Amino acid sequence: MHLVLISGLSGSGKSIALNVLEDSGYYCVDNLPSLLLQQLVGQLELQGYDKCAVAIDIRGGESIAMLPQQLDALRANELDLQFLFLDAKNETLLKRYSETRRRHPLALGDRTLSEAIAEERQRLEALIELGHHIDTSDVKPNTLREWVRHFVATDPGQGLTLLFESFGFKHGIPLDADLVFDVRCLPNPHYDAVLRPMSGRDLPVVEFLEAQPEVLRMRDDIARFVSDWLPAYIRDSRNYLTVAIGCTGGQHRSVYLAEWFGRAFLGRARVLVRHRQILPPNSGAL
Repeated sequence: MHLVLISGLSGSGKSIALNVLEDSGYYCVDNLPSLLLQQLVGQLELQGYDKCAVAIDIRGGESIAMLPQQLDALRANELDLQFLFLDAKNETLLKRYSETRRRHPLALGDRTLSEAIAEERQRLEALIELGHHIDTSDVKPNTLREWVRHFVATDPGQGLTLLFESFGFKHGIPLDADLVFDVRCLPNPHYDAVLRPMSGRDLPVVEFLEAQPEVLRMRDDIARFVSDWLPAYIRDSRNYLTVAIGCTGGQHRSVYLAEWFGRAFLGRARVLVRHRQILPPNSGAL
């Protein structure tokens, strides 16, 4: 059985992720108490299910503290398991709750929403490093759906996945980044009126950047650093390594570099490329 476990902070997009998996043919269970996980998996295997997705979060109570041990037990039984942790910045969560007017599961009594979010983050801190960490703060729903599809398409049994992620510093540094490179010092296509509406995936922007010697030097320096240290991260038994490349707006320089690195590192690891500030190709509006 292929089991996808989803956890994370309330308001971070877990329902979106679960809906994507349900649409992809997974048997989905939301708000399962952690104590019942192994029982559920055993029952579904007996019934012949081959794909299952389960959301386990703070709504299930104190038993979520047992989740790390349960994941170890499931992996020891050679279950095909992927763990996805969704996160978002506090200000983003506050805004989302304000817009939806829903109650946070820990906002009980006279506890404020900010206090509830802080407590939840503290109680879930031990889960962040258990699997793949996605910061959904500046991510549109269609983009998150695409990222979840890419996540489940990777084979968790084949070692480290190397993820190159572009972002804009004016939107903040992604919470899920392991390595962060600042490329704001490079020539900016934004100041060319013709290139401004394009992205780093468009050929005119690529040609502009590759004509700049400092862009090539920065590109090669980052590639050399990641290449030199990649074996150490693999020896550390990591499942994912997220390399974030940031420019000012996350549209031109960082996008170009993330795309280039994605191609350059094919064959060294399983590679994914993400862009936080631009939509995936062929991604329509909601």
